[in-house]
Amino acid sequence: MQYFNRRVFRLLPATVLAWTLLTTCSNDFLNTEPLNSISSDATWGDAALSEAFIYNVYSYLGRGGFDEQMLASLTDEAMFTHSGRNINTFTEGSEDPNNIAWTSDTYRYGRMYLAIRQANIALQELPNSTFDDEGLRDRLMGEAHFLRAYYYHQLARFYGGVPLISTPYGLDEDYNIARSNWEETINFIVSDLDESIRLLEGKDRTEGRASQLAAMALKSRVLLYTASDLHDGPTVSAASSTMSGYGNLDLVAYTGGDRTARWQAARDAALAVVEATNGYKLDLDAPVSPAEGENNYVSIAMGGASAVGDAAATSELIFERSVSADLSETLFGMYNGPNGYHNWAGNTPIGQLVDDYEMMDGTPFDWNDPAKAAAPYTDRDPRFYASIMFDGADWKPRPSDVEGLEPYDEIQTGFYDDGTGGTINGIDTRKSPIEDWNGSRTHYYVRKFIDPDPGVRDNLSNPLIIPWPFLRYTEMVLNYVEASLEMGDEEAARLWLNRIRFRAGMPAIDDTGQALVDRYRNERRIELAYEEHRYHDVRRWLIAEETQGQLIETIDIRADLKPGQQPRVPYKYDPSVYNYTYTVVENTENETRRWVDKMFYRPIDRDEMSRNTALIQNPGY
Repeated sequence: MQYFNRRVFRLLPATVLAWTLLTTCSNDFLNTEPLNSISSDATWGDAALSEAFIYNVYSYLGRGGFDEQMLASLTDEAMFTHSGRNINTFTEGSEDPNNIAWTSDTYRYGRMYLAIRQANIALQELPNSTFDDEGLRDRLMGEAHFLRAYYYHQLARFYGGVPLISTPYGLDEDYNIARSNWEETINFIVSDLDESIRLLEGKDRTEGRASQLAAMALKSRVLLYTASDLHDGPTVSAASSTMSGYGNLDLVAYTGGDRTARWQAARDAALAVVEATNGYKLDLDAPVSPAEGENNYVSIAMGGASAVGDAAATSELIFERSVSADLSETLFGMYNGPNGYHNWAGNTPIGQLVDDYEMMDGTPFDWNDPAKAAAPYTDRDPRFYASIMFDGADWKPRPSDVEGLEPYDEIQTGFYDDGTGGTINGIDTRKSPIEDWNGSRTHYYVRKFIDPDPGVRDNLSNPLIIPWPFLRYTEMVLNYVEASLEMGDEEAARLWLNRIRFRAGMPAIDDTGQALVDRYRNERRIELAYEEHRYHDVRRWLIAEETQGQLIETIDIRADLKPGQQPRVPYKYDPSVYNYTYTVVENTENETRRWVDKMFYRPIDRDEMSRNTALIQNPGY
């Protein structure tokens, strides 16, 4: 079943028309219903129509994180290649209520309230619905509670405490409603999730739909966030002058209460999910081979869907978005793949992310180490090869009009000696003969979430339906690790970190204290790369000034012929023929990134403030 079953949506108009015709045939001709609408009584009196209404509430999830412009490009994971898309308004720190930077529909303030209104309608009407299926009624109620909680959690983590609306507003009601404080907002979300957990107990899990486990997992995330430094009033006030000077700090943080109890609640919630099910290959007691580690990570990114990888990796997914087979919804590979494959190079990895992948022996990568700097893409964490395309990396066969220029199926993001004093421009650079305007500015490309099947050359023909992982098992394990560290249980933290590393083919760690915390944070960065966690993690850890306030690092790759050697024609990566040099370059042309001490939250749009005069703006705006 595709997510919120697109086939249902496509068939629904015909179903409605048939239903309308049947009812009009049995009544007076003038006593008719409009053919393009369904009455409330009809919707909630029919199981299929009630279910279709809930499917529509799911639709506000969009494509998940598979936007053309990704949240990753607002972090130290990626850079968006194409100028003029209003991302730099955010990354350069110039966003304000009158000048809102690019915002995805999956967390846009006004759109989330449209979604919440639909969930509120369902929660108002379903208890009085007249269709004869009590089990389905409970399930739909459970899904509506989950979805309302999900949309409120999106608002909370981008905007802080928000107006809590639990019933659908009518036309003549007062829309001015004040923001609830942070504690009230979290309590509301958790209450919805607890009710969802109760209603969905014993219900079969259906791909792409909320389940009891999904509600438990979202609760784990919410409780982890709310226990973190960003939402502890004294801690965030000590770290930020903007936050300490904000007169309504309770809108975005706890100003009292027992923080230890919050961490314990976060730990308990994560452990409940960890013990309720199994992830993918997280029961190992030693590292797998590097090749198996890479394949394991590819399999997880594909959600078990690709012919390349292990289908058993579907066990990793707790709540996912499997888009329809429409070409318009399966374009992640085209949005982000190399220009030498006629792709658009959208959200390209930046050097800071690349450099944070460890060496195979578990030591950090370091440009100051001559041996590592001479071969920076050798002997790295297997997840690096499953996530990042770099100069010389193996990839898929080129499209037919490019394979004559590059027949070896390798990524080319460097510049190579042609033997006559000139330079061969890599096929995947911005100086390529192939769509140079779509070339990466960082000289890296994302591989994660792009189907490696060699039968899909340009990521357009026969595109694969790859699920977006809203919630996956390993996130829950990492949540448990973090809460365990905060509660002083380093043994449990190391145990589970090592299980994640063993699956990836990485060695065990034995760190303690701050070194273990740092290792955990890097492990979370690498394991969850491009999955919309980094944006929130660096804020709740209060390290965003370090990560957001630095220039984008790119790489310049040059290949000079060794004495006595002749160039490879067509060019092929070959260290026996060329001497390769790698120079880190700070990008100052497209985005001069900076951190401003207000970027913990997004501003509420001026139009929203005008519509609801009871709103209080976020700190610093």
